[in-house]
Amino acid sequence: MVRVSSSDVLQMEDARFSDVLADLTKKQNSLSMAKMLGWGGGVITLFAMISAGVNGFIFGLLATVIVLIVGAWLDSFQRSSVLMYDLDDETQAAYEAVTASFDAMLACAGKWHIDAGGSVQDVHTWKRNAGASHILDKRPTVFDYSLPRVAKSNVTPPAIKSGKETLYFFPDFLMVVESDNVGAVAYDNLSIRWEPANFIEEGAVPGDTVILRHTWKHPNKSGGPDRRFVNNYQIPVCRYESIYLTSSNGLNELLQVSRSGVTQPFAQAIARLSQGNGSRTVSATVPMLA
Repeated sequence: MVRVSSSDVLQMEDARFSDVLADLTKKQNSLSMAKMLGWGGGVITLFAMISAGVNGFIFGLLATVIVLIVGAWLDSFQRSSVLMYDLDDETQAAYEAVTASFDAMLACAGKWHIDAGGSVQDVHTWKRNAGASHILDKRPTVFDYSLPRVAKSNVTPPAIKSGKETLYFFPDFLMVVESDNVGAVAYDNLSIRWEPANFIEEGAVPGDTVILRHTWKHPNKSGGPDRRFVNNYQIPVCRYESIYLTSSNGLNELLQVSRSGVTQPFAQAIARLSQGNGSRTVSATVPMLA
């Protein structure tokens, strides 16, 4: 199996966004007043309960709630960077194309992040995996519109939860957030590739996918059922679509959606958005996981 994962988010730097990244990282790693005051309120509650019983516990609990609210209010200013956008007409139209094409992916019934993949090297594995030529380690993921905790903005960007990272597609760059670390990928440094993917689906079949054919759980070399297996049944082969995002500064993420024809418009819209910083060719192939 070949791992598909990005390098350290802290390595995802771009000189054009160095000031923004520095501020985001500083705010992301700053002390949380809500946590600090919450722990203090918990200690007060404990001592109040010991000294005054139930009344002390109630007093301490109310005090803790109040300081948590105050702490969250302070964090909203002290631990957040403000990203305000005033887009010109051309950029606005390009960004609207990005969100419209993202909506098509968002509407897919099935969305997955692929952690690893590998080619089938022997007949035994081939037979045990319904005749698949490749095996993928993938799990459901989330596409939505959201902001990272560290940012406040007049734009709520498309966001993709991609393994340990979350990708936020802002109008001027792709923000990559992992835990307390923040990285940036300029759109003229972002490569998006796509291709249709035939997948042997042993789980629930998404309602919007196309079933190409059926195969057997344990096939023989001719494609029919291997009669040596008692519990042998047919499995649908579904037409999914893969989308592969990479950059020279370390981004490496492979995703899959349940409907074909939706990832190419997104890649083309991102390429159009990047033209302000220099466009790049969009390839129509995804590297094979060998």
